[in-house]
Amino acid sequence: MKRVLGMTVAGLMVALAVLYVGDWAVWRVRVARGGGMGTVVVSSIVVMPLKDNKEEYDWGGTADASCSRSIFPQAGSGACWWLRRHNVVFER
Repeated sequence: MKRVLGMTVAGLMVALAVLYVGDWAVWRVRVARGGGMGTVVVSSIVVMPLKDNKEEYDWGGTADASCSRSIFPQAGSGACWWLRRHNVVFER
């Protein structure tokens, strides 16, 4: 049983590594053609601590955030599909 579980885990790790390398290769081709990066409008909320463990939330405005058009984050930028779904940033 341990052998089957070990082989399954190893297979999943290899599959994930192949997926990441393939995603990186496709992203590099898109960057070379000029379409690998995008922007997403992100809202920011500033959280300030108050007395008695309370917090105050202030609107920080919106800003454009650069993102990579790929499955995984590339070049230090988040993936665009992730930023579109999580477009509010809380700054503490």
